Parts: sequence; structure tokens; C-alpha cells
Amino acid sequence: MRSGHPDFRLGNVLMTSFTATLTERCGDAVERIPTPQRLLDWFALHGLAVESCSAAQLDLAREFREAIHAAATAAAVGDALPEQALRIINDRSMQGRAAAVLTPERHREWRLGPTSSVDDALSVIAADAVGVIAGERDGKLALCASPTCRAAFFDTSQSRTRKWCDMNTCGNRQKKARFQANQRRNTTGG
Repeated sequence: MRSGHPDFRLGNVLMTSFTATLTERCGDAVERIPTPQRLLDWFALHGLAVESCSAAQLDLAREFREAIHAAATAAAVGDALPEQALRIINDRSMQGRAAAVLTPERHREWRLGPTSSVDDALSVIAADAVGVIAGERDGKLALCASPTCRAAFFDTSQSRTRKWCDMNTCGNRQKKARFQANQRRNTTGG
């Protein structure tokens, strides 16, 4: 059996890592899994190595990713969860064959069998999404404050007031934009 990656420990959020494979959702969107091979690479990076992926499976994975994003967005703003998103997430959850195992360090990790498929890998992500959206983890779903990003992220900060999905990208970009706007105001006397 193939072993899960540390990203699957209870404190990490696989579902938001997966939805982040489409960035700048409200700007010039960047697709991070443009080919079946890139999806296989993403799975392997996250401990979900599978042997093959067809173009149809890539389309299914992207549809699933967008369903998770829709459900996470609704949960983050307190709206009802979209029916179609729920159906897609639940379908993906039921399609796979993955096992949750306990490590000696008392962490839950996911294991896929030697003949695992894209469905099996997606079911692990679905299980993570179900747990997060159901509120089974200590944290809060939020949306990035960047107007071009709007990525869903899981805020585990003590105050639960984090603003950006990633301080090194969106946070710094927003702070730089504010600084430049202030500089322009100061140089124009405004």
C-alpha cells in the first residue's frame, strides 16, 4: 500500500490545497493542472500517487475541485451549500477505495492500494472536504481578501481573523499595493 503524505494529518487541509490548483479566480485565472500528467504530479506530491489519468478523469477532477470551492465559499460566508456541489462531493467520496490508517505518532494518514485510480485519490480529498465543511476541525473556512484571488482557505490562527490564503503571495501583493497607493497620495499632496 502507498503511504499518505504528512499533508493528510488532521491539522492540514488537503481540500484547500486542491482548490488552489486554480489561482486568481477573479482575475487572470491560472490553471495549475492543465494536463492529466500535471494532475498525476499533484497527486504524487500529496501522497496520492496513481498510475494513470485520462483527459476525462482530469475534467472530472476539475469539476470536483470547483464543487469543493463552491461549497467552501458558501460555508465561509454562511450561505446554504449548493446542491450540485454537495452531490459531486458526495459522489466522489463514495467512489474511492482509500483507507485511513493511524501512525505511531497518532496521526491519521491515507493509504491507497497498489492499483489505485484517480477515483481513489479524489475520494481522499472528498473525505477531507466533508470533514472541514462539516465543522469537524478546529478552525474556520474563510475567503482570501485579495479581490483577484478569493481562494478558500482554512484559518487556524488563534483569533480566526486571517485575511489572505497565503501571506507570501496575496498578503504581500495587497500590502505592496496599499503602500504604493499611499506613496502616490503623499507625492501628489493628497
